[in-house]
Amino acid sequence: MQPTFEQGYIDIQDATQNNLHHVSLRVPKYQTTVFVGLSGSGKSSLVFDTIAAASRRELNETFPSFTQQYLPKYGQPHVGHIDHLPVAIVIAQQRLGKNARSTLATYTGIYSLLRLLFSRIGKPFIGYSDTFSFNLPQGMCPACQGLGYVDDIDESKLIDPEKSLNQGAITFVSFGPDTWRWRRYATSGLFDDDKPIKDYTAEEYELLMHAPQQTLKHPGEGFPRTALYEGVVPRIRRSVIGKKEAEHHREAIAAIVTRKPCPVCHGTRLKPEVLTNHINGRNIAEVSAMDLRHVLAFLQAITEPLATDVVRELTTKIQSLVDIGLGYLTLDRGTSTLSGGEAQRIKIAKYLTSALVDMVYILDEPSVGLHPHDIQLIKQALTKLKEKGNTVLVVEHNPAMISFADYVVEMGPQAGQGGGTVTFTGTYQELLDSDTLTGNWLRRPHEWGPERPVKQHLALRHITENNLQDVSVDVPLGVMTVISGVAGSGKSSLVTALKQHLKEDYIDLAQTPVGINIRSTPATYLGILDEIRKLFSQANGRVGTSMFSYNGKGACPRCKGKGVTITNMAFMDPVVQTCELCHGKRYSEEALQYHYQGKTIAEVLQMSVTAAADFFQDTPKLARQLGNLNRVGLGYLTLAQPLTTLSGGELQRLKLAVELGKQGTVYLLDEPTAGLHLKDTARLMKLFNDLVAAGNSLIIIEHNLAVISQADWLIDVGPDAGRYGGHIQYSGTPREATTHADSRTGVALKAWLGEN
Repeated sequence: MQPTFEQGYIDIQDATQNNLHHVSLRVPKYQTTVFVGLSGSGKSSLVFDTIAAASRRELNETFPSFTQQYLPKYGQPHVGHIDHLPVAIVIAQQRLGKNARSTLATYTGIYSLLRLLFSRIGKPFIGYSDTFSFNLPQGMCPACQGLGYVDDIDESKLIDPEKSLNQGAITFVSFGPDTWRWRRYATSGLFDDDKPIKDYTAEEYELLMHAPQQTLKHPGEGFPRTALYEGVVPRIRRSVIGKKEAEHHREAIAAIVTRKPCPVCHGTRLKPEVLTNHINGRNIAEVSAMDLRHVLAFLQAITEPLATDVVRELTTKIQSLVDIGLGYLTLDRGTSTLSGGEAQRIKIAKYLTSALVDMVYILDEPSVGLHPHDIQLIKQALTKLKEKGNTVLVVEHNPAMISFADYVVEMGPQAGQGGGTVTFTGTYQELLDSDTLTGNWLRRPHEWGPERPVKQHLALRHITENNLQDVSVDVPLGVMTVISGVAGSGKSSLVTALKQHLKEDYIDLAQTPVGINIRSTPATYLGILDEIRKLFSQANGRVGTSMFSYNGKGACPRCKGKGVTITNMAFMDPVVQTCELCHGKRYSEEALQYHYQGKTIAEVLQMSVTAAADFFQDTPKLARQLGNLNRVGLGYLTLAQPLTTLSGGELQRLKLAVELGKQGTVYLLDEPTAGLHLKDTARLMKLFNDLVAAGNSLIIIEHNLAVISQADWLIDVGPDAGRYGGHIQYSGTPREATTHADSRTGVALKAWLGEN
C-alpha cells in the first residue's frame, strides 16, 4: 500500500544569498520540483547555497558542541528564515575519490558482504571475512600490496644510446647535463663521460642503470663527500615516482612507466590461498570481475540456508544499481575511473535502499552524461525516492528532466546580477504555456541542421580499444560529427582510437583536467589578469603591479589571497568558508584604496565576463578574449570565480574559448552543452557552425538531441554499455537515423521530433 503524506511546503522567506534578490518561495513537499533558468541565474544559490546549506547547518547544531568541532562547518546562508525544512541530502556530480584501493564493490559496501558470504559458505574454509580483503594484510597479495598491478620502468625511454653522459644520454627530466642529479654520474669516476652509452660494457651499463645505493671507495673529483651512488632506475623509482615531485613530472613519468598486472596475483589483488576458496566453482576474485548482471545470476544460484540473509542484502544493493542502468559495471571497477554521472547514479541507488524518509534529496543536473535512454531510468529512480515519502529538488536544463517535474521554478530573467528572481512557478504544462525564457525555448520547433556534404574522412579499421569489438568506421572530417550512445557504450574509446590515427593537428577539449587550483580563475586562465593589473598600476601613478595581485603584495593577510579559508577534515571533504576579513575579495585593505575608472581591483574581478567585456571595450586585447568567453556561453561567470567551482562542461568551454580562431584544426569535444540552458546551447551551436565554416572539423561526444539534430554526421555506438556495447549501431546523417530501429539515438531522435 502506498504511504500517504500530508501535503506541506518548504517555506523560504527573503533569501539574498549571492545574486538572489529577496526571494520568497514555497516549494511543495513530497513532490519533484525542477529548478530551471540560465546558467548563473540563481538556481544553485537558492537550492544548494540556501536550502541545502541551511538544512546541513541546522542538523549539525543538533549535536553536542564537542561533536560539532569534528563536523563540516557550513556558513549561515543569507536568508530571513526557512520553515518546514527537512534534512537535506545533496547528490552532486562529483567524481569519486582517486584512491587506487577503492572499487565499486568497496565503495558501495558490496565487497564487505561478499567477503562475509565467502567466509561463511565458501569451500574449503580458509578464514573469516578479513581473510578475503585485499586492503588488509590477512588477504592482500604481498607482491603488489593488494593493488593488483606493478609499475615497470621502460629503460629505453630513459637513455639515448647514441649519446655520452656529457651529451645528455640520460634523457629523463631533471637528469640533463649540469643538473645536480647528472653530476652524481658525471663525477662518480665510474664512467668515461665522453663515451656513448652504446659502447659501454655490460658491467658499465649495469652500474649506470641498476646499481643499488652504495658508498663509492674512489669517487671522482667533485662527487659530494657523504653522498651515496645509485643507478638511474632505482633512483628514479625512489626519489621521483611516488614522491611529491611526481606531480610536476606527471607526463614524463607516464612516458617511462608501464603498468602491468601483478605477476604473482595476476591482478586479483589477493593471496594465492584466498583464491582456493570457491562457491559454485567461483572464487571471490572471479565474482568481483563479473559485471553486476552476472553477479545477480551467481547469487540466484546459491541455495545454502546459512547464506540467505547475506544473499538477500547483496541482491537488494546490486539490483538497485542495475535498475538505474549500471548493470554493465564490474564489481572490481576502480572508483577513480567512474564518470561524474556514474558516481551520481551510484549514490542515488544507495539512497533507494535506505529506510529513511521525509528527507529532501537535492540533485545537480542528473541528466549530464546520460543518453535519453538512460534518462528514463533516472526518472524512474527519482520517482521511487519521491514515492517513499521524500521531497526531490533537481537543478536541470534537459527538457526530458523538466517534463517529469510535478512543479517547476524558473530563475531569471538573466544571469549574474540580472538574475536572482523567481520568474515562474507552476506545473510543466503551465511552463510550456508561459511567456518565460524557458517556456519560449521549450515551444520552439525541432529542426534538422544544414547537412553539409562530407568530402573527406578518416578510416578506422578493426579497433579493439577497451570494449570496442573489432570496430571499423569512417569518421568524416571538415564537418560536425557527433558520436552518441548510452553511457559506457564505447564513445570515448572510439575517440581515443581516433586520436591515435589523426595525422593533422587536433585540439583535445575532452574531459582532461586544466591544472586548476583554488587560485585559478577565468582571469588567470585567460592570462588577462596581468593586463588588468597593468591598467590599475598606470592609473595610480607609482603603485607597482604586485599591489594588484592576490598572489603577491596585494593579498589579504588572513586568507593569503584565496578568498576563502579551508579547514581540512580527517576523513571528509575539506570545509571551505568565505574569508571573514576580506569577505571573499582576496585583497588587502591597502590594495582596495586604489581605483581604475571608479572601481577597485576586487570590484572589477567580481564583474561578470559580459559586464567586463563592456568595461574594457577600449582595451582591444581584453575585449577580444572576454568576447570569446561570451561566445562559448560563459558570459555569466565572474572574472574571479574559482575554477574549482566550475563543472566539466564549463571547463571544457573555457578551454575552447582559449583555442578559438585556429583554422584547419580538428576540435574534439565531450558533452560541451553540459550545464547549458536551451538558449545558450543554440548560441554554442552557432559558434560550432562558424568553426566548421572556417574550415575546422568538429568531433563531439554528445547526448543532447538538439545538438545531434544539427550535426552533419552521426556515429551511434551501442547498443548498451560495457560488454553489451562496443558496436557501431549506425553511421550516417542524423535524419536517416530515425529509420533505424536498432539505433538507440535514432529512436530517441524520432520521439523528439514527434514532440512538436
